[in-house]
Amino acid sequence: MHPVSFIHHYRVKPGDAPELAGRDPGAVPDGLEKPDGLERLTETVERIAALHTRLYAEGTSSVLLVLQGMDASGKDGTIRHVLTDLNPQGCRVESFREPSSTELAHDYLWRIHARCPARGELALFNRSHYEDVVAVRVRELVPRKVWERRYRQIRAFERMLVDEGTRVVKVFLHVSPEKQRERLQERVDNPEKRWKFQPGDLDDRALWDPYVEAYEDAIRETSTEAAPWYVVPADRNWLRNLSVAQILLHTLEQLDPQFPEPAVAPSELEVD
Repeated sequence: MHPVSFIHHYRVKPGDAPELAGRDPGAVPDGLEKPDGLERLTETVERIAALHTRLYAEGTSSVLLVLQGMDASGKDGTIRHVLTDLNPQGCRVESFREPSSTELAHDYLWRIHARCPARGELALFNRSHYEDVVAVRVRELVPRKVWERRYRQIRAFERMLVDEGTRVVKVFLHVSPEKQRERLQERVDNPEKRWKFQPGDLDDRALWDPYVEAYEDAIRETSTEAAPWYVVPADRNWLRNLSVAQILLHTLEQLDPQFPEPAVAPSELEVD
């Protein structure tokens, strides 16, 4: 199965609404079953690793993969499964939590820009600048006029990154409230996962509808040809992981990085 065979259904075209309420978070593409999906995930991750090596060696472009989603949508699990075989020298995972006092003294994109990938790198953002048009909106941390103008600023920021050689792709992990409840309860019941549970998780769960509305607007306003959004069904771990891996593979294949030519001809090289 080629990576574009089903992921194009997840892509949000510029100007379109993602229509999250109409997307089934547990839907499986026709003809795809879990055993086959797990096998394809292994193959996809291997292909990603090979292309990532070329990206790092070439050192002229970079990839930024943004992961957003509700609590317990599976961001950490996706990262573990998709990036498992990559060379850590050319791969970074950045997590954005509540800004520090130093970060608050700057514009909201200051800390984001500083952690974008360098040439030759793949960076994955576990949450991102989209918290500044979603969480701050839902929690009423800034006035409406502030978060509304940020859509335009984010489009311009991402366009600049693309123009300077960074491929930007953004994924919303679409989980159902029922699956979220199940996963949050598992965190409470499992001693090895209990550390992940935060009382604030329940506060955010109570604001489910406002969060969905905020993501609807953010995705519609910022999915562009240069920096597209994908809405990935996240109720099934194996499908979520495969989908994100296929999106990343498709991005790398479009970029098509190449190993640089050696400084001297191979015939002139000799190791004593």
